[in-house]
Amino acid sequence: MIENISIFGLDISVESIKENPFIWYSIHSFIAITLSLIAFFITKKVILRLVSKFIRKTKTRWDDYLYKRHFFHKAAYFAPAIILHYYVDYVESTALTTFIQDVVTTYMLALMMILVNTLLDTINDIYNSYKIAKQKPIKGFIQILKIIIGIIITIIIISLLIDKSPGALLTGLGAFAAVIMLVFKDSILGFVAGINLSANDMLHIGDWIVMPSSGADGDVIEISLNTVKIQNWDKTIVTVPTYKLMNESFTNWRGMTESGGRRIKRSINIDIKSVKFLSNIEIEKYKNNNLIKEYIEEKFEEIKIANLSEEIPANQKRITNIGTFRKYLEQYISKHPKIHNDMTFMVRQLQPTEKGIPMEIYCFSKVQDWVDYEEIQADIFDHVMAIIPEFDLKVFQSLSELN
Repeated sequence: MIENISIFGLDISVESIKENPFIWYSIHSFIAITLSLIAFFITKKVILRLVSKFIRKTKTRWDDYLYKRHFFHKAAYFAPAIILHYYVDYVESTALTTFIQDVVTTYMLALMMILVNTLLDTINDIYNSYKIAKQKPIKGFIQILKIIIGIIITIIIISLLIDKSPGALLTGLGAFAAVIMLVFKDSILGFVAGINLSANDMLHIGDWIVMPSSGADGDVIEISLNTVKIQNWDKTIVTVPTYKLMNESFTNWRGMTESGGRRIKRSINIDIKSVKFLSNIEIEKYKNNNLIKEYIEEKFEEIKIANLSEEIPANQKRITNIGTFRKYLEQYISKHPKIHNDMTFMVRQLQPTEKGIPMEIYCFSKVQDWVDYEEIQADIFDHVMAIIPEFDLKVFQSLSELN
């Protein structure tokens, strides 16, 4: 056993050092801190480099995700804590050493919580690499696990610092249950709403949703425990509480995306004063139009037969320019290369109003991309407005708007 130590050429007995608490604990503190720094340096500069090289060589993906989340770098901070924890055991037990042990244990528990959270984030990253993640995101469940783990570790730390058992602490916290429920109200509501959204397949990442009450009109980019993030078409981000999607209505355009078509529903108002019967000369002219030639010939023969027994002109059937125009639009749109003929398609007259007769085109484009879709729609109506005069029809335009 060492009885004397030499410091700067002076022989000092160990017993005399022990009798001076300041010198005794200063020496041990210096040794503990030095060993901790050495352990930390070896871990960061040697062990982590070896781990990094090993990860690059492996073909597995999970270790790459852990490395990106700095899991191993965070774990390196355990090294000095472990050295301190075990070194304090060799020092004579006092109130100070007990306090240091409690602080070190608290530090290790907090670090453990950080590592578990990092591990959960890594699991979420790995899960997001699969296609099913867009349909069944687990970020909300990951967040609720983080909260539960955080609560458990916090209770353990508090019980350690106040020297009470976790069970006794939980019994005392029973009185604050209402407060806890209030604090985590949004998380609880969001968790329940997230389960319902997932179970009922109501929302996926990438879905286009419209929620006017929240100013949301764009793609879902994130579904978490408390919120759903939507990126609007103007690139702004709207954050909607998850539970709000269960309490209020919203439109999900996923059905349109999965159908393979995008609806075109637009009308143009025809001036009622321009509607008339076609003369024989006009009928002959329209027979030269390939799109309505067959319709004109069939309609002409049908009317000719129906009028054989009717001598009064007012009671005879005749072809109208608006009816011919409607049939022309049907043929024109049905032959459009970017229109879905396998989905609902029609050209119809709506109820006449003070603004004329609405002629509505209802069909689905094969293209869903917004820019291309708008171009197709504009191209169709460019042609519609330009061809209207060919049928001696006029687009309704309010005189007050011209003045």
